[in-house]
Amino acid sequence: MVGPVEKYLLEKIESEGTIHITLIDPEKVTPPQASRIANKAKSSGTSAIMIGGSTFVSTKHLDDVVRAVKHTVKIPVILFPNNVTGISRYADAIWFMSLLNSVDPYFLIGAQVLGAPLVKRYDLEPIPLGYIIIGDGGTAGVIGKAVPVPYNKPELAAAHALAGQYLGMHFIYLEAGSGAKRPVPPEMIHAVKRYIDIPLIVGGGIKSRRKALAVASAGADMIVTGNVLENNEVKSKVSEIVKGIRGCRT
Repeated sequence: MVGPVEKYLLEKIESEGTIHITLIDPEKVTPPQASRIANKAKSSGTSAIMIGGSTFVSTKHLDDVVRAVKHTVKIPVILFPNNVTGISRYADAIWFMSLLNSVDPYFLIGAQVLGAPLVKRYDLEPIPLGYIIIGDGGTAGVIGKAVPVPYNKPELAAAHALAGQYLGMHFIYLEAGSGAKRPVPPEMIHAVKRYIDIPLIVGGGIKSRRKALAVASAGADMIVTGNVLENNEVKSKVSEIVKGIRGCRT
């Protein structure tokens, strides 16, 4: 069953092609800062706000950040949890994700078992997601005990993605890691997109219009960028990324 947030994302992709999502790490911002980032990102063309990070944060602070963002923007707020502590009752939806190349069963299914009752209790919309760490993987790869897929092994990424689809995931996410020096290669994105029939999300290291255009042109349905820049640069950088995305439609 497809919920309203997932339906919104699918319709945006259908009508616009590649879309942009802004990721806010609650560990790096105050609620007022998160509110300003979300507002500037929305006005610059972002389609949704993801909230989450690779390290741990207090659930109260997470709740405060989510509520601040929800109060500011009317686009969907989707949780991107690193653990059960990344679940907030105030969001619209949650990426109910499995780290497909983790060697730790906890990140494959353990955390999901612990978190599922909370998702149900809070009436959050779960969106099944297959999460794959690529290249260096950054903090997410370390915390998730992943065996990252090398940049030069696109067929391995495609096999992971197809397995995720066959397991029932609705989306696949290729993650190069926050602040990655190199984004997921276009050749890998293209290989994965040829294998799967579900939307493909790509994040990590996409810091310019040129890189966004390359990722979108290779087949990404969603591009995720985080708030690694200063707050007063958010609007210009999101605008730059969105222009890159739209460049592949012309």
